[in-house]
Amino acid sequence: MLFGYNGKVRRSRTVTGRQKLKIDVIIPVYKPGRELFELLDRLKKQTEPVQKVILMNTEEKYFEQLVYGTDFTRNYPNVEVHHLSKLEFDHGGTRHRGVQYSDAEVFVTMTQDAMPADRYLIERLTENLHGSVAVAYARQLPAVGCREAERISRFFNYPATSCIKTADDIGTLGIKTFFCSNVCAAYRRDIYEELGGFIRHTIFNEDMIYAAGAVRAGYGIAYEADARVIHSHNYTNMQQLRRNFDLGVSQADHPEVFAGVPSEAEGRKLVQVTYQSLKAKKKLYLFPGFCVQCGFKYAGYLMGKHYKKLPKKWVMKITMNREYWK
Repeated sequence: MLFGYNGKVRRSRTVTGRQKLKIDVIIPVYKPGRELFELLDRLKKQTEPVQKVILMNTEEKYFEQLVYGTDFTRNYPNVEVHHLSKLEFDHGGTRHRGVQYSDAEVFVTMTQDAMPADRYLIERLTENLHGSVAVAYARQLPAVGCREAERISRFFNYPATSCIKTADDIGTLGIKTFFCSNVCAAYRRDIYEELGGFIRHTIFNEDMIYAAGAVRAGYGIAYEADARVIHSHNYTNMQQLRRNFDLGVSQADHPEVFAGVPSEAEGRKLVQVTYQSLKAKKKLYLFPGFCVQCGFKYAGYLMGKHYKKLPKKWVMKITMNREYWK
């Protein structure tokens, strides 16, 4: 792992230093609430200007319900909205369609529930996106009201130190070498085109699948700890099971990425870190509930990994994304 952004990674066409770049933001949207307005307002205030925000909205009626009675077009003149049906949505394909609406050298993917923590998000996310770095992803901070175990998970997966991950790290980092999150990530357009972009049809993990391809092509994945978004969830046990089922499916469907790079060890590390953290905070009474949720997550993951052995009706009942199977 490379700290300080210097090391032996592949040389490529460069997006040089701090020259002014055209930067677009692409956000898939579904049943948005008024928080979307706050997200767009915060993007308007960034120190590094955003040329265009491209909203890939699933089901037009929900978006129209949100903006009815507002002067949306006047308030957000650089926002472009493209509607699609739920059946058309795909984690990789929809984001790729969004990229086709952009002419920027750098595009940033975000989710509608990721809130910039300050005015410097875009600047800090893109400042090292040159040389051999293909993509940079942001740190995710827990929201107010986030459960303690989820808070610990955020700090476990998104530490305070930036780094660049390359193929040299697979032996030590394992699956985390490929970790990248489209909750908030910036991509070099030239490398994106070279590598063929996001996979067009996937149930989950389009970001990690792309990152794995970039690493194996000789590029680096930057984690920018100073680029921060507020993003966390308080999932129920069943939501965790369904989410991790889809995660397992994505790994089963892409052995070229995940085979031979086990991910279970990271789960064990998280359990250990959570125990120690709760103990230090004198909150061990929360640990049994956390263990129960881990059981739901692991059960979902194992079923997803072996989904081909399950009856189709079970798959359709468990998955979060029924449209994927149609």
